[in-house]
Amino acid sequence: MTGTQNHGDHRDGLDAAERMSREELTALQLTRLRATLRHAYDNVPFYRRSFDAAGLRPEDCSALADLARFPFTTKADLREQYPFGMFAVDRSRVRRLHASSGTTGTPTVVGYTERDLDLWAGVVARSLRAAGCRPGDTVHVAYGYGLFTGGLGAHYGAERLGCTVIPASGGMTERQVRIIQDLRPRVIMVTPTYMLTLLDEFERQGIDPRGTSLKVGVFGAEPWTEAMRREIEERCAIDAVDIYGLSEVIGPGVAQECVETKDGPHIWEDHFFPEIVDPVTGQALPDGAHGELVLTSLTKEAMPVIRYRTRDLTRLLPGTARAFRRMERITGRADDMLIVRGVNLFPSQIEEIVLHVPGLAPHFQLRLTREGRMDRLTVRAEARQEATAAQREAAAQETARRVKEGIGVSVTVEVVDPQTLERSMGKLRRVVDERPREAAARRSR
Repeated sequence: MTGTQNHGDHRDGLDAAERMSREELTALQLTRLRATLRHAYDNVPFYRRSFDAAGLRPEDCSALADLARFPFTTKADLREQYPFGMFAVDRSRVRRLHASSGTTGTPTVVGYTERDLDLWAGVVARSLRAAGCRPGDTVHVAYGYGLFTGGLGAHYGAERLGCTVIPASGGMTERQVRIIQDLRPRVIMVTPTYMLTLLDEFERQGIDPRGTSLKVGVFGAEPWTEAMRREIEERCAIDAVDIYGLSEVIGPGVAQECVETKDGPHIWEDHFFPEIVDPVTGQALPDGAHGELVLTSLTKEAMPVIRYRTRDLTRLLPGTARAFRRMERITGRADDMLIVRGVNLFPSQIEEIVLHVPGLAPHFQLRLTREGRMDRLTVRAEARQEATAAQREAAAQETARRVKEGIGVSVTVEVVDPQTLERSMGKLRRVVDERPREAAARRSR
């Protein structure tokens, strides 16, 4: 499906930056990059130590390519500076704090000045317009509100665009369906896995999702596949587009897929400078090469980030609907790659298989255990509501067969009841690694 609406000319209303030539953009990026390097060096002790150790000063960046000489910033660095060590302004200027969940370690805390919040609302508003949202639309925000950046980031961006916002947050699925039916939003912002949960609930209640008011879905906060896009669009008769962001850089609104092309998110390069590096060596790679996305903020005040390693795997491509470069859909995370009995695999590969097995909903979890000296991978997949016991058994066998033939590893498949797998902020916890600590350490090397 390529969309259900006649969108017209989505280039109408582009802001000045979206109309820049590459030459104009490059000049702006360099000016902002040099200012950001100076701001970070002068005001963040971590960056001063990091640059000094590398024998570099901000003025050593005389061209965009020089950025590759500067050290990376990692999530471990942010955790070591917890809570406020990465801030570049006095605490009295910070207007909001967000933080990661900290489920895998110390949380990372992000601060925003008043100007940062204005910037954030602006890039989300730009993203929503690119997604097909227009002033006057009603937007149902089902991302979680709170320390997670998704809900509030989407909320203020939609208001900035001139939309009416329904701050539904996550959870209470039956109530969400009622709200959508009664308040008739045109746009929904939510994780793709939770959207599928909502579609299941519509159908459980005997409501055809294709007949709702929804026309545009802006999905983010987790990787998703083209197969998942097709399922959502076909079941709901909407345009499903990808929004990308991460709290360490700003939150949602770093990049957005344009509804007229649906060919990967365009990075808002006037505010965020992208690089692709080899995830093992850290060597910078040319556009078009697959690797790890690295981002540098160009306009943030409270917490600038220099060469932040996102761990997201993608590649940079020329712009289409906008002059800004695109990033290919995230194929996985460098730290999510699993090595099972010598075979490398990503959760996205399992997702592609699950989506094509009759009787299975697109909700799954990978459970890693160790028996003796051997790793064991169990795929736990939720059944569709209507699947019979026989269909569940057939689905388990078919999934195991496809994983063995397509990926080359033997797995155990458990088909569980709908709504069984653990969810947080509307997202499924994809990987549960229960192997002894030393085995997990070997996996990460």
